[in-house]
Amino acid sequence: MNNEFRLKKTTRRNLSALACGIAGATLTAFATKYIYDPSGLVTGGVSGLCIIIRQLSDTWFGWPVPLWLSNTLLNIPIFLFAIWSSGWKGILRTAAVWLLMTVELAWFPDAALIPDNLLLVTIYGGICFGAGCGLLLSAEATSGGTDLLGYTLHRYIRSVSVGRLIQILDGCVVAAGALVFGIERTLIAVISVYVMGKVIDAVVSRGRSAKMALIISEESEKIASEIMSSLDRGVTGLKGQGMYTSKDKTVLVCICSNRDIVSIKDIVSKYDSKAFFTVTNVSEAMGEGFVEEWQGK
Repeated sequence: MNNEFRLKKTTRRNLSALACGIAGATLTAFATKYIYDPSGLVTGGVSGLCIIIRQLSDTWFGWPVPLWLSNTLLNIPIFLFAIWSSGWKGILRTAAVWLLMTVELAWFPDAALIPDNLLLVTIYGGICFGAGCGLLLSAEATSGGTDLLGYTLHRYIRSVSVGRLIQILDGCVVAAGALVFGIERTLIAVISVYVMGKVIDAVVSRGRSAKMALIISEESEKIASEIMSSLDRGVTGLKGQGMYTSKDKTVLVCICSNRDIVSIKDIVSKYDSKAFFTVTNVSEAMGEGFVEEWQGK
């Protein structure tokens, strides 16, 4: 029975990762093809470099290199380097996502979704691309490019973090975009990168954020009892000491959802209007009542 449960759990997790990978690849391809490329907005990464190559080839030779072709040619050496460095096992999902994204870039017809409004391009491009990248990270994959190159280079440049390496690589691409499309579009692209980062954080941490209520009261037992019975939330009592009074105190800690905070405030106020009550943000909560399936398990 236990083996059957584990099999179902693994299957469900793999199907979820597959769905996130397909949706993520499609959103990133969509944003690149229909939002960023027609507007000449370069936000870094291999996708941004493909947009630069397309523009330069059109200007110099009168034939814009298709995004799918440049995406393939640029990623091949990056994947070969990653395979040589760490083997196939760690990049199989990323390779599958890259292939899907390349096919979609080739299959999607050319069009401009938002042709003449850079503000909308900045906002909706960041939302679509950020959502796509967030879904890919949730599936433990990336679209290849500078993300994969940054992870691989970190094996040899240990003094620089992976995030900083990716920032440096993306920064070089954005700088190249400034030379091709001008400083104005580059400054707008920086705004889009900011939006993208916020959306990625929101997608990756979805369902994992919470609130932590910390309560110090003389009526801690009554408060804890009602929180557990009426809200079905666990409460932990920590032993503390008031340094001014030297009296022992019970400090209540409750991890809860955003909507529970108002109810907890009402319960605390009901039993002790002079209680000390603080609320802080929890970026990730794992366990019963929250995300019960640990990532990577």
